[in-house]
Parts: sequence; structure tokens; C-alpha cells
Amino acid sequence: MATIVPHRALQNQSFGLLRLSFNFLRSLSTAAPSTQNPCASSATKKRKRRKKNLLEVAQFLPSWGIGYHMAKTHWTNVSYQITKINLYKDGRHGKAWGIAHKDGVLAADAPKKISGVHKRCWRYIPHLSKPTETTPNLTKLTENATKTEAEVA
Repeated sequence: MATIVPHRALQNQSFGLLRLSFNFLRSLSTAAPSTQNPCASSATKKRKRRKKNLLEVAQFLPSWGIGYHMAKTHWTNVSYQITKINLYKDGRHGKAWGIAHKDGVLAADAPKKISGVHKRCWRYIPHLSKPTETTPNLTKLTENATKTEAEVA
């Protein structure tokens, strides 16, 4: 048994030298170290963008989207013109009323409560929204300007 103990000590020394040489070679390699977090590679992947509910879409429009057209993403040629919004205190929940439109034409006369306001599938429809009031003002200004020029001359 006495001869086995020195033999094991020799094995441990040679194994230690072998381990040091492997660690030295590993440190010289250009590959990324294996101690890197496996979640870091998943962080570089694109995150799926979360769709918005009606209130989240409306909050960025002037006066909370009153007068603007909105529709669910899977609807074709159907939209609501928002007439009223009641928000809860947190600003992310509430109720909305609107006038239904089909193919850009009124489908109903009176506003009705919009169902599915909290579902995450709403979008803003820019080409159906209310026309801006700046064009009539510009024509009035140009008419006034020509009248004042005629009076001065």
C-alpha cells in the first residue's frame, strides 16, 4: 500500500499539468468563453412588438382620438369614428363610443358603444380621419387679403 500513495501523487501532478495546459490553450483561443450567459444570445433576437388596444392607440392622437377613425386589424372596410371615451384612473382602461362606417360611408346614424376596446388588435386609419380645418381658413385669409389690397389701391 505504501507504493500506491506516491504513485497517486505522481498522477495528480501530471493531471494538474495537463489541466493547466488545456486552460492555457483555451485562453488563447478566439472563440467566446463558455462562461457566457445562455440568455444573452436570446436577448439579441428581435422581440415581438406588442399590439395596442384602442385606448393605447387613441392616447397619442389629439384629444384622445375623438373624431378619428379606428378599426381592428382583421376588419376590412369597417371602422369606427370615435365620439366619446371614458377613461378609468389608470389611463389604460375605459369605454369608448363611436359611429360605425363601412367603406368610408356612415353605416349608422347614432353612436354606439364599441365592443372589444381592450383587445390588442386596434389600429388608426389615417385616410378616413376628419379633414383639417386649416384649408377653409386659408381661403378666407386670401379673400380678406385681396379685399384689403383692393382697398389700399
